[in-house]
Amino acid sequence: MPVPDWFLQRNNRAPSRREALRLGSAGILGLSLPQILAAAETSGNKKAAAKSVLVIYEQGGLSHMDTWDPKPEAYADHRSPFRPISTNVPGIQFTELLPHTAKLADKLAVVRSMSHAKQGADAHPNGTQYALSGSHPGNAALTMPDIGSIVSHVIGTKCKYLPPYIMVPGNHEQAAETRNGFLPASTRVYKTGGRDISDPKWKIEGLAPRLDNGSGRLGGRHELHSALDRKGSSPHGSIYESQGMDRHFDQAFDMLTSPKVVEAFDIQGEPAKVREAYGAGHRGACYLLGRKLIESGVRFVTIDTRWPLTKETPKGGNLNWDHHDHIYTKETCELPGATGAGAGRYGIGHWVMMGSVDRAYSALITDLDQRGLLAETLVCFVSEFGRTPKINKAQGRDHWTHAYSIVFAGAGVRGGQVIGKTDKQGGYVLDAPYTPEDYASTLYEKLGIDRSKPVHTSSNRPVYFGHAGEPIAGLL
Repeated sequence: MPVPDWFLQRNNRAPSRREALRLGSAGILGLSLPQILAAAETSGNKKAAAKSVLVIYEQGGLSHMDTWDPKPEAYADHRSPFRPISTNVPGIQFTELLPHTAKLADKLAVVRSMSHAKQGADAHPNGTQYALSGSHPGNAALTMPDIGSIVSHVIGTKCKYLPPYIMVPGNHEQAAETRNGFLPASTRVYKTGGRDISDPKWKIEGLAPRLDNGSGRLGGRHELHSALDRKGSSPHGSIYESQGMDRHFDQAFDMLTSPKVVEAFDIQGEPAKVREAYGAGHRGACYLLGRKLIESGVRFVTIDTRWPLTKETPKGGNLNWDHHDHIYTKETCELPGATGAGAGRYGIGHWVMMGSVDRAYSALITDLDQRGLLAETLVCFVSEFGRTPKINKAQGRDHWTHAYSIVFAGAGVRGGQVIGKTDKQGGYVLDAPYTPEDYASTLYEKLGIDRSKPVHTSSNRPVYFGHAGEPIAGLL
């Protein structure tokens, strides 16, 4: 069996005879699984404000002037029909599409001054990759990994029975833009799948303990590994020592056998009052599952919601935020004059669009806070870009990278603040400009990851993953 590159990089030597035996026996559980758990040993020296990150990724380019950055002074022909409303923080307004969230503004920091270079990141695939990685896909010499993959590689997880990086549900075409890049396959995101997470019949397939794992066969193999370990220890002090890699094998074993895996994904077991607070349907279920995974100890969770086509949403086969056509219709956007670019959507004010977002997001922040999780969880609400300040001929708004908003809460973020400013039309940033690179650096900083230390490719090439941006100052 060839010696893995990652072993040579971390130990700067060939394995001892005993280590080679342990490398060979790793095949019992799968080498990548203990490897991913071993990554938890490597971390920066900075004090972490966040123990975990929960990213709400509302894909499609959410219209910022219809939500977080109201523009009542915009030209009448292009102004949003949704009026500004006051929040519970004097001087801060959202639009009337966010009535529940407005009551929690004291816990939120809204960054209204996001922008990025259009070329190479103005479509949904490359825009999604940019949002997930914090690295402009047109600029990088290497395909950069997702932020979640880097976090998994650098600090791993303390949760014994779940992957460190999970996406819910991660089953539409833009979710294919996740990358682990040059990092080991063990850092790749785990996608739960599922057409409708709120369906009582929904369950995960890849992680739930199998019946044959409950027999003595796997346990016997685990005991064999333990017996081999008890025969001696290596004098070289590598991660494969009895106090090192053994613990990771134990964690891998737990992932294959622990009933806690099923419990972590069981939203039907939540009290009815909690499920109702998040709102009926797919989005509320996804947000609730995000909370459960954070509560279970998963390091990095991304909620990538797209409401599925149901009997209640005819022609709703692509319910993301790409509102090129009839953005303000009360039902389907497929109306006369539509270009087809906005096919499969409902108007932004419909329940399955912003109605469910407002309900689920406000419930999530409240729930995390009441459970004591918000203090140690960085919650990020993001989209890959915004929408044009002008209404197009199809009564929609097109892609716009020159100005958009993202929102943060928890992990020491001072709530009740707005960072940055756009012009009266919502078209361009006037103050405190930030980019996805700054967003990524903020996450690394909050997690206590030292951005001055590189990660390495399989050929031992150092790659600096956080040098292109600076943390957003108002969030630290």
